[in-house]
Amino acid sequence: MAETTNQTLKAAAFTAGGTERERVDLPADLFDGTVNMPVMHQAVKAYLGNQRLGLAYTKTRGLVTGGNQKPWKQKGTGRARQGSRRAPHFVGGGTVFGPTGRKYNQTVPRQIRALARKSALNARAGEGALIVIDNFNYDAPSTKQMVSLLAALGVTDNKVLILTDGIKPNVFLSGRNLQRTQVMPYSDVSTYHILWSDVVLVESNALGYELAAVEEKPHAARPKSATKSRGAEKAERKTAKAATKSSNAHKTARKAAKAAGKSAKPKAAKKTAKKSAGKKKGK
Repeated sequence: MAETTNQTLKAAAFTAGGTERERVDLPADLFDGTVNMPVMHQAVKAYLGNQRLGLAYTKTRGLVTGGNQKPWKQKGTGRARQGSRRAPHFVGGGTVFGPTGRKYNQTVPRQIRALARKSALNARAGEGALIVIDNFNYDAPSTKQMVSLLAALGVTDNKVLILTDGIKPNVFLSGRNLQRTQVMPYSDVSTYHILWSDVVLVESNALGYELAAVEEKPHAARPKSATKSRGAEKAERKTAKAATKSSNAHKTARKAAKAAGKSAKPKAAKKTAKKSAGKKKGK
């Protein structure tokens, strides 16, 4: 159910170039620690349902082409009477109780949507996965600059959601080509997008306060976060499986070689014994 904490949440702050700043206090009216799981579930379910088109459609016997003529006469054939080749029990006939298109739209009250979004932001802030960026001032689209920022924050392998203060085309175009990065205005974000991401970068102006300008410092890429991506985990599993298979193959090969050697020794002993017995008889 809903969880609340009275502690003021803080978040790490960085410049758009990746220079670390002092931690900032998040707005208390929004980040009060409320995490309501049922409301978030309802909002995400409604969002995913609204994405569905519901285009699955099948034809009944009245919609299938053909079948206007009676297949054979009513009496005298010995067969069961039939009225159409497009009856459901014929091959090529209509479908009974099949899907005919439906709507999956769900409406969620505005206050519930706001509470779900607030809960998602509080959940990310409580995990330390919410980072404040002072200002995204991109004179031109630059994917290289965006990649360097993510590398400086150590979130290259994570799913990153960047929330800007209003529509900023240059920032959007800078992150559009990155597969695990999504850029959108703070006002347009939904609960689904926040929960989809591993790390949320929020522009300070979107939260209602401005950060003073700080001189950019040369920085090295921060170490990657301890949370591994799904792709990395799958790759590690595959390599571990391959290693175990190779070790098992080596073990079976050694066992087979040992067994072959043991079976060869008695045969050789039998042959030498027969030869010695033949020699003694000859003498």
